[in-house]
Amino acid sequence: MNRAFSRKKDKTWMHTPEALSKHYIPYNAKFLGSTEVEQPKGTEVVRDAVRKLKFARHIKKSEGQKTPKVELQISIYGVKILDPKTKEVQHNCQLHRISFCADDKTDKRIFTFICKDSESNKHLCYVFDSEKCAEEITLTIGQAFDLAYRKFLESGGKDVETRKQIAGLQKRIQELETENTQLKNKVQDLENQLRITQVHASPAGSVTPKSPSTDIFDMVPFSPISPQSSTPTRNGTQPPPVPSRSTEIKRDLFGAEPFDPFSCGAGDFPPDIQSKLDEMQVNTERGSKWD
Repeated sequence: MNRAFSRKKDKTWMHTPEALSKHYIPYNAKFLGSTEVEQPKGTEVVRDAVRKLKFARHIKKSEGQKTPKVELQISIYGVKILDPKTKEVQHNCQLHRISFCADDKTDKRIFTFICKDSESNKHLCYVFDSEKCAEEITLTIGQAFDLAYRKFLESGGKDVETRKQIAGLQKRIQELETENTQLKNKVQDLENQLRITQVHASPAGSVTPKSPSTDIFDMVPFSPISPQSSTPTRNGTQPPPVPSRSTEIKRDLFGAEPFDPFSCGAGDFPPDIQSKLDEMQVNTERGSKWD
């Protein structure tokens, strides 16, 4: 293993300072994975991590899984690991958290670095496989360290604090975006539940008290047994009152007294009708005498 960012006075770097300070240098590599290590640096530490991840990758390869490809973006602010197609950031390793970087001299395709995780504060060793650029990538990370150190000396340490504050704000923004997405999903679920509740509580789905049935004239049928209901009919009008029944006088189906021309008094009819009735009564009495 060879430590990449040990600064030397006669060191000739591969990239211009502007390329790393104002932009970034991209590389493509295969990502074997990351594993926790006990120490923040050391050749033996990274060698054990490489051996462990190589064995795990060999198992996955025998199961038909391919080693994922990633894009590395190296700058004086750190090393970003992205999906090469979607450009989604998988890991953002800030430069001040990287404590060790090396390439494997026995296997020139392998390079690795150790970074302290910002959430768990554990040291993780990241291992990559690059067929042609392993040593170049290691030197580029070393150059980024050299430029960042020079900038630190020029700013009196203020630049490092500023970067830490920016990194903290970026992390907080990401947390707020995640929380905002979760809240949107909860609001959507509540709206869906409210719609379902409104559908079940709507008049079409509710059970209303059954009103008395009506006839073709929208009237409540007469029932001589039960008293007349006070419920209005559908057209909003009250049904006509039912005459009170009497046990002494027999009434017809409609609640009226049967007509009897001989039981009515003389003052109940007009004079012409009353005279006709008297004549009919006289004739009836005469006919009964003849019989």
